[in-house]
Amino acid sequence: MTRPADLPAHQHRHLDDLLASCPHLTAMSVRVLEFAALLTGRRGRDLDAWMAAVTADDLPGLHAFVHGLRKDLPAVVAGLTLPYSNGPMEGTNTKVKFLKRQMYGRAGLPLLRQRILLS
Repeated sequence: MTRPADLPAHQHRHLDDLLASCPHLTAMSVRVLEFAALLTGRRGRDLDAWMAAVTADDLPGLHAFVHGLRKDLPAVVAGLTLPYSNGPMEGTNTKVKFLKRQMYGRAGLPLLRQRILLS
């Protein structure tokens, strides 16, 4: 999960050995790094070209991933292009669920409501 440039020297040598021993793994590594660049660079416009390149490769694991992306392509392109995020809402939802689980079997809805409002 770490960028190859950020790996310690011994892990970088190990990665190089692994990639040298398996051409499929090398191709997979290149495609995954390209996809990571799409994600971090918010380059949704380049997604079609990336998916076409993956489809041309002999990588069944990535073929399944591309098939999943194509099922909801407009949402994927929007997620890779737009600066908006539902992260804050997801964080609030997680906090409310945590409080609900903590309150299970205690006092009822009024106390749960009060704890949610105070947190």
